[in-house]
Amino acid sequence: MNILNLEGGEDTPRIVLDKKNGIMEISGRSLPEDSTEFYKPVLDWIEAYATDPNPTTTFVFKLEYFNTASSKLILDVLYALEDIKGIKVRWYFNEEDEDMEEAGQEFSELVEIPFEFLTY
Repeated sequence: MNILNLEGGEDTPRIVLDKKNGIMEISGRSLPEDSTEFYKPVLDWIEAYATDPNPTTTFVFKLEYFNTASSKLILDVLYALEDIKGIKVRWYFNEEDEDMEEAGQEFSELVEIPFEFLTY
């Protein structure tokens, strides 16, 4: 399975999806002009991964900020992850950023995936 590696920019998050090394991470700021188009390769990759996942999967979110359009796509990513056995989410947030902590809490209540909340 191919590695999906999107370098982050000022308005786009860094995304690394690497089955072989067990690295699945979205980090940075998510404000792409077209969130649906930007996250399409991520959703396609997860769909392919779900057919033959690793025994355990940890998906890491280290987002500093995301806009409303991105929040819908992040939720779509989480919904896509729900069907993967052995999945868990690590939601990182700056200890002073209550909004990002609350966003993670809200996402965790919408999906059937165990969340671990960590500060940096």
